[in-house]
Amino acid sequence: MATKLTQPAPNGLFETDETAQRDTHAAVSGLPLAARMRPRTLEEFAGQQGVVGEGTLLRRAIERDQLTSALFWGPPGCGKSTLAQIIAHTTHAQFENYSAITNGVADVRKVIEAAKERRRKLAQKTILFVDEIHRWNKAQQDALLPHVEDGTVILIGATTENPYFEINAPLLSRSRLFRFEPLSKSAIVTLIERALTDTERGLGSLNIHADADAVEHLATIADGDARRALTALEAAAQAAVTDDNAETLRLTLELAEEGAQQRTLGYDRDGDEHYDTISAFIKSLRGSDPDAALYYLAKMLLAGEDIKFIARRLVILASEDIGNADPMALVLANAAAQAVMFIGLPEAQLTLSQAVTYLAAAPKSNACTIAITRVREEIERNGAKSAPVHLADPRSMNGKQQGKRSGYLYPHDFPGHYVTQQYLPDGVQGVPFYEPTEQGREASLKARLEALKQTDSE
Repeated sequence: MATKLTQPAPNGLFETDETAQRDTHAAVSGLPLAARMRPRTLEEFAGQQGVVGEGTLLRRAIERDQLTSALFWGPPGCGKSTLAQIIAHTTHAQFENYSAITNGVADVRKVIEAAKERRRKLAQKTILFVDEIHRWNKAQQDALLPHVEDGTVILIGATTENPYFEINAPLLSRSRLFRFEPLSKSAIVTLIERALTDTERGLGSLNIHADADAVEHLATIADGDARRALTALEAAAQAAVTDDNAETLRLTLELAEEGAQQRTLGYDRDGDEHYDTISAFIKSLRGSDPDAALYYLAKMLLAGEDIKFIARRLVILASEDIGNADPMALVLANAAAQAVMFIGLPEAQLTLSQAVTYLAAAPKSNACTIAITRVREEIERNGAKSAPVHLADPRSMNGKQQGKRSGYLYPHDFPGHYVTQQYLPDGVQGVPFYEPTEQGREASLKARLEALKQTDSE
């Protein structure tokens, strides 16, 4: 916060007695608001009720000081490091705090040796917290494995990446995985309101009144990240103090937007705007309008929509609305989904833009969607029938009974690698299920299937 906030205002905005000076000391100590407001106890910890709420396994382990090795997986600002710090202040074990960005195996070896000595002489446990543990390579992670396995250290690793991809399987199998979700909007609102009223560590001594739409905007734009919300709140509060001489300062939507450096889009990830926008996005892709699809993509990105959600919908659309009219659509959509999880924002918007424009411009067919729907309806109406005997697995009872007399014709032994024989079970109705269209590559599939049918009739 700016130094000027320590000075008493001429209109009596700040009290000048010793108590007021002590209350405002934390606010001007130089630490960012997000650091000052970091929860210190489980009671202050907001959100993640499924991980550390009352009665959960992890909460009981923390309260009883009976932690085992664990991995905290979740997006930035959701409380992984904060919970580790709460553990540090509640455990009787020695707590060692490391970052995989700045600390390597050589540093950890010193911790391991000290932990061995501590356990031998004092029977005291050691908790090793490694932030961003996914940044360590396989060899570095392997160096931890024997010491986690024999209990020399209790590992708590924090990662924003999928541990099934980034953490070695042996280390993962020896740790309990806890999935942290982005903080809910209500949890972010709670943190903002706490910061506005807390006179010891927050902004309470500044006497700021925040408009409801300003708090709503800060909570929305945070996208589940408490650090982002409090950083934006601090910037907005500075603007309020600078620009207003009233006894009660007002934090407006405009100041909140300025603090967040991003204007509100009227977009609620859990409300109608979310569903209406994704609906318009998919329908624009299906309707082959790349401009409209890009518009809704940009709107979702600016509003902080989950890029994994967008990518999943593209993969679904590639099969549902394009299918075999352009088989490359699914390949590209799936590659884009993997890429956005690998590179993240802001660069991922380029990958999404490429996928969106390709899918929108691709020829469309829902023949695959119709086909699987028809088959499911047939089975639901008439039951699932057994395959013809000549198609049975040679190892099954039917196959063994038939032996060499199964009657199966191996297509590759015939001209054109095709031979007429029964594949569907007896009594199946409603065929054909799959009827290719004349769109794109599907037209050639349709022509081939029609030629094969002609062969059957000859």
